[in-house]
Amino acid sequence: MSPIPDDLTTVKDDMIAFIEGHGMRRFHGYVDFEEVQCVMWEAGSNPDGWKDFVELAKSSGAAFLTMHAWTLEREELDGLLERLSNSEFTDGDDVEDARWFRSHVGKVGFLQLGWAYQGSMFLCEVSTEWYERYQRLLEVSDEFGGLAIDDSDQDEET
Repeated sequence: MSPIPDDLTTVKDDMIAFIEGHGMRRFHGYVDFEEVQCVMWEAGSNPDGWKDFVELAKSSGAAFLTMHAWTLEREELDGLLERLSNSEFTDGDDVEDARWFRSHVGKVGFLQLGWAYQGSMFLCEVSTEWYERYQRLLEVSDEFGGLAIDDSDQDEET
């Protein structure tokens, strides 16, 4: 059984209280690790490893942390379901998996903390198992859901 809860709302609240308790501020923003040089925090099996991350940020002199929380919204899930249902290249299992996420609407599935130090962003990410599954389905829908085959060009050539 995973030590990470199914909804990270309580963890998010704990993070806010812990950060503010250390006299630090929060900057609401997401750091895209593909866009900037980043070092990822490895908490291992410690579900409270993010606390060590915050304490390290404080001891490094960081005045604030970036913080991002992702919540599954119904509109986003409906869009995913539509893309998967209308794609010729996804199977019924993908659509059923996407329907399963209805029970997670309104839940926080991903949290990211970060701070800048000497030209790099140090990041700590916490995610639920269902968030990881959701991201995989998003990749499937992006790869195949948006692929349109247009035969009209071939008709014009003949």
